Amino acid sequence: MLSAFAQAFRTPDLRRKLLFTLFIMAVFRLGSFIPTPGVNSTAIQACIAQQNEASLLDLVNIFSGGALLQLSVFALGIMPYITASIIIQLLRVVIPRFDDLHKEGQSGQAKLTQYTRYLTIFLGVLQSTTTISLARSGQLFAGCNQEVIKDRSVLTFLMMIVVMMAGTGVIMWLGELITERGIGNGMSLLIFTSIVAQFPSNMFSIAGGNNGAANFAIIVAVVLLATLAVVYIEQAQRRIPVQYAKRMIGRRQYGGSTTYIPVKINTAGVIPVIFASSILAMPQLIAGFGNQASKWVQWILTNLQQTSPIYLTAYGVLILFFAFFYTAITFDAEEIADNMKRYGGFIPGIRAGEPTVRYLSYVINRITTAGSIYLVVLALIPTLAVIWLDLAQHLPFGGTTILIMVGVGLQTVKEVNSQLQQRHYEGFLS
Repeated sequence: MLSAFAQAFRTPDLRRKLLFTLFIMAVFRLGSFIPTPGVNSTAIQACIAQQNEASLLDLVNIFSGGALLQLSVFALGIMPYITASIIIQLLRVVIPRFDDLHKEGQSGQAKLTQYTRYLTIFLGVLQSTTTISLARSGQLFAGCNQEVIKDRSVLTFLMMIVVMMAGTGVIMWLGELITERGIGNGMSLLIFTSIVAQFPSNMFSIAGGNNGAANFAIIVAVVLLATLAVVYIEQAQRRIPVQYAKRMIGRRQYGGSTTYIPVKINTAGVIPVIFASSILAMPQLIAGFGNQASKWVQWILTNLQQTSPIYLTAYGVLILFFAFFYTAITFDAEEIADNMKRYGGFIPGIRAGEPTVRYLSYVINRITTAGSIYLVVLALIPTLAVIWLDLAQHLPFGGTTILIMVGVGLQTVKEVNSQLQQRHYEGFLS
């Protein structure tokens, strides 16, 4: 691997891409430390130091590299873009126009990308308004009496919203720059950067606590085992064989080849976990604005904590549901069967048409069952570790973060490896 890195940096165009990617990632991290105008940085650092309990905004804070709780200009991170992308994909089922654009190829994808950008800005305004309101009301940091925003004027409030919204636009632009001029998928690499930046310091904070050495060793072992499981499952595929019949077009013969349809075990990726976390965070968010003495607020705060049995059960059920739901949207068995029939392809032993649709649906349902169970186990690892080890603080990692780190790392290594092989160099995966 080290020799492959050396070969990559010896290649001028590949070196420029790698250095450009690293530069954009450094700019992204720098923006995470620049405070939004009107924020009391000293008070925020004091509140973060007192923060031991898991927050309802933990997932967003992880994806922003800790910038959310610091209320920096990049506080919202990449989450508005992720949410907008998911919503646009889901709207393909509801709005036929979006589905038609998806099938139009590059021009249609460009139009959908433009819609995603508009929706990202709208969600950035919505989320920045919510975050600033939580900070002003004291709900962003539970148990902290510091005044993180001293100036409560409307002008300051609007200025903070504009700055955070602009930060979201800049992050979106940085991600697209990496995709166009760098190595790998820009948005994925920015998420990867946010997660990795926090990981070492948070791990060492566990080592400094009570019974720190033993807990640190156990957590490292859990992370390594989870990483091995993610690598194994994310690389695994179910290959459905497809045979193409021979056809004569003019004087040329086409077809007669054998290929396969690769189906990943975890087709939905981390999207079911993100959806489930977002839905379960909503009741806690609403309860934060309610009367803390009310019975319904107390019930939510008691039974929807991340370590409660009701929360864990609902979390697992929602992940299972969204895994099947999102896979059904992205993997259209009827469309695949129609394309195979149009080009003379068929699955050996299965008749073309409706039998092929039923067979593909049967296979994808079985694979999704295994993939959804894998996601549930992976997502519950941090919470179960907190309960088992009786940690005072929440873990600095989760199954989702491990899945993202390993998945993005593998994909980036593959892309670098493919470019090295094009230049007749030995790659990472040899």
